[in-house]
Order: sequence, then structure tokens, then C-alpha cells
Amino acid sequence: MQTFTAKNLDEVLANIAKEKGCEIGEIHYNIIEEKKGLLGFGNSVTVEAYIEDDIKEYIFEFLGQYFENIDLPTSVEIIQKNDAYKVILDAEEHNALLIGHGGETLTGITNVLKSALSSNFKHRVKVSVDINHYKDDRYSKLKKMAARIAREVRNTHMSVSLDPMPNDERKIIHQFLTDTPNIRTQSEGEGNRRHLVIHYVEDEIKTEE
Repeated sequence: MQTFTAKNLDEVLANIAKEKGCEIGEIHYNIIEEKKGLLGFGNSVTVEAYIEDDIKEYIFEFLGQYFENIDLPTSVEIIQKNDAYKVILDAEEHNALLIGHGGETLTGITNVLKSALSSNFKHRVKVSVDINHYKDDRYSKLKKMAARIAREVRNTHMSVSLDPMPNDERKIIHQFLTDTPNIRTQSEGEGNRRHLVIHYVEDEIKTEE
């Protein structure tokens, strides 16, 4: 994230808008220092600032360097929807290598990118990473599995624990089953053992964790 300094906030924002070719309303900023001079002379305001295009540029540069370091040519596409970013990677015949067993390598890439974005932009950036639409297919399979297990739980009234899975996959199942009658989902366990349990409930009350 870049740092900018001017005599006052209005001036520094105007300078940022001019440099980045954007409207002032598109600028996200934090004031990190204000100096008051004598009789108004020597006043200054310093801010850290960015616009949405800076996040996309950072993602391209970060992943470009990442894949260059491991000598694996990979195309990067970014789809922005509101304040969320979906990154689609394609390494052609090497996609399976980037996905890893059970999606573990893909999860690792996602977590590293999230951490780098949060560190650089000083807040949590909503970003997901998919490789040749692996996650889209995975989410579809998870929903089918969740529907089948939910039917079993409703018939037997017995809870079922699912295998450990990443947070995004647990969230997909949480959301998918949230309106299913007599079904409640709950996350249990810590770290890599975090998993979902699908419970039968007598009423319609739902909770999500």
C-alpha cells in the first residue's frame, strides 16, 4: 500500500485521485500521521491509500512471482464482484499438481495469498482461488453429498460427522443446508481436524458457526 503526504486531507486525496486516474470516492485510506505547524505553516497529513485496481495489480504481481519462483507457467484471471475477488488459475497439464491431494495445495496457495493481501492492505480482503474450475466442481459435489447425508440424518435421527475440510467448503455446506427442515450443521475440532457435524433437530431452529 502506498503512502502519500500533502498539506491537508483534501489536497492529499486530490493528489491520489490525479495520480491514479480515479474519483476521490474510489480511494480507501487511513491517516497515519498529522503534523501541525506554527500559524498554519508546515501542516501535513500522511495517509496510506489504495484503490480496487491496486488489489488486482497486487494479486497479479504476487502470483506471477510465486509461479515464477517454482518455475511453473500459470495463467491468472481475476473476476471482481463488489469487494470480493475470484482468482482463476490454469497451469494446463500441471493443474493437478497445483490442486494437490484433496485440494491441499490449492488451499495453501489461497491462504498464502490471503495473508499477503491482509498484510499489504491492512485489512481482510475477500479472495478465493480456483484452478481450472476445480472448486466449482468440488462445491457441486459437496452439495450433492450434503443433501444425501441430510436425508439420512432426517430418516435415522442420528448425527453424522463429515471428514475434515477447509473453511470455504464447510461454509458451502452450512449455507446449502441452512433451510433444510430438522437439520442443523455445526463445526467441531481444531486446525486441520476441523469438520462438520450434521445433526437432527426436532424444531426448525438453525445455528451456523
